[in-house]
Amino acid sequence: MKSVAFHTLGCKVNQVETDKIRNEFLKKGYLVKNFDEYADVYVINTCTVTHISDRKSRAMIRRAIRNNPQAIIVATGCIAQTDSVQLAQIEGLTLVVGNRDKGNIVNIIEDWEAQDGEQQLKIIVQPITANDKPKAVHYMQHMQRSRAFVKVQDGCQSFCSYCIVPYARGPVRSKLPEDVLNEVQQLLGLGYREIVLTGIHTGMYGLDLEKWNLHKLLLMLLDKAEGDYRIRLSSLEPLEISAEIIKLAAGEEKLCRHFHIPLQSGSNKILTAMNRRYKREYYRDMVQKIARNIPGIAIAADIMVGFPGEEAEDFQDSYELLEALPICDLHVFKYSKRPGTPAALLQPEVSEQEKKSRSDKLLRLAKIKQDSFLKDSYGNELKVVVERQTGDRRYVGTSDNYINVEFEASSNMVGSFISVVIRGSENGIAQGSILNGLTNP
Repeated sequence: MKSVAFHTLGCKVNQVETDKIRNEFLKKGYLVKNFDEYADVYVINTCTVTHISDRKSRAMIRRAIRNNPQAIIVATGCIAQTDSVQLAQIEGLTLVVGNRDKGNIVNIIEDWEAQDGEQQLKIIVQPITANDKPKAVHYMQHMQRSRAFVKVQDGCQSFCSYCIVPYARGPVRSKLPEDVLNEVQQLLGLGYREIVLTGIHTGMYGLDLEKWNLHKLLLMLLDKAEGDYRIRLSSLEPLEISAEIIKLAAGEEKLCRHFHIPLQSGSNKILTAMNRRYKREYYRDMVQKIARNIPGIAIAADIMVGFPGEEAEDFQDSYELLEALPICDLHVFKYSKRPGTPAALLQPEVSEQEKKSRSDKLLRLAKIKQDSFLKDSYGNELKVVVERQTGDRRYVGTSDNYINVEFEASSNMVGSFISVVIRGSENGIAQGSILNGLTNP
């Protein structure tokens, strides 16, 4: 039996796509191994959002080659799509497959093997068009996670000045609504209790479909998907969180109280240079409106430091805005120059030392926000999906508003919904007690 191993870098969409590729190998009878094991095929799903992710991707390709120099080594993903020449310089690499064709890797390998033992590197990278819509996935088995991810769309056409993603992922393409519903229903049938709708630009779902948008998709899923489950939304851009989505999240128990809303900068000058199309005041008012309308909601933000031209007062604008807002977490990124993007030509550059200083300050603020949000949950009743066992009679689950809760149970609760009361916290993890009579098997 042939064997295959995978390593995924980058975003949740890449992880979902690796699951799809793994599923195709399973259909062909391959044995899936851990990446550090000896395998016949290695698939590395790369990321190019920063120079660090580039470096990590190349390192994982070289690790696979060391594991088995005779194996078929496939590099796919965003570096493959945008800079196949970079990858082609790695001796021992077999195939470079761009994002457009990554779902067809099994067949590409079979075709390559049928070419009478040809051993030269083959590069398959084609332009991504509006017709390359995401296809439905029918999984053969549970992917051993507590939540399932459904990619509802791909692509981005916002062209933020710092971002390589539109070049790596192509224009916005949406999965057909009936395919989304069928995939969700199948995953619920495999036992998942939480479905995460994700995409490269999730809030733009339906842009390429007549009379569809994310709100309408949610209404259809909540109406037609059967079972005891909840839906979580991945990152949504500030301009794409409609009043209808806020209202739905406020009143629908099956829609998680959790929004991840990128800010990137709290300086209007820098937002304009980033081509972000909104002002700090818009972001502030929107987050405050969401917090007013949805009690207990968890709001996380992305923030970038060190964008070219970011002066001390620009960073201070970001810090003070985030400090004042009712958010529970920050994802802090240092600006990374991406050749081919408009921002790569901007001056003056911010020193790495200053980037680190600003990043460290925001990470300290993030810890304060996390601790405050956790303390505000004390005494609250939360419904959690049990994710794993951590010790004798000890389990950890996640609430709809993204709080990790540890609790004690007399039987294995993994994969179940339970209701708990938050009693306190230890080392950033909420400590809860099961409410009697409210456990769902």
